[in-house]
Amino acid sequence: MGNRLFQEARRLVEQTKNVEPVDQQQRIISAQNALSSAFANATRAEQAQLSEMQMDLDELK
Repeated sequence: MGNRLFQEARRLVEQTKNVEPVDQQQRIISAQNALSSAFANATRAEQAQLSEMQMDLDELK
């Protein structure tokens, strides 16, 4: 099944990237919270992917 927190973070980041800019701020906050939660329990490979997702969110700000 994999890391549920990682999967949730990935889902939220993808959703955030696909919403209208006017709606993104709250989504960015939710996605960042999910990334933080997932990072603590992630493997090194997952952590690298989570870091890339964080960079994606940073570009949306």
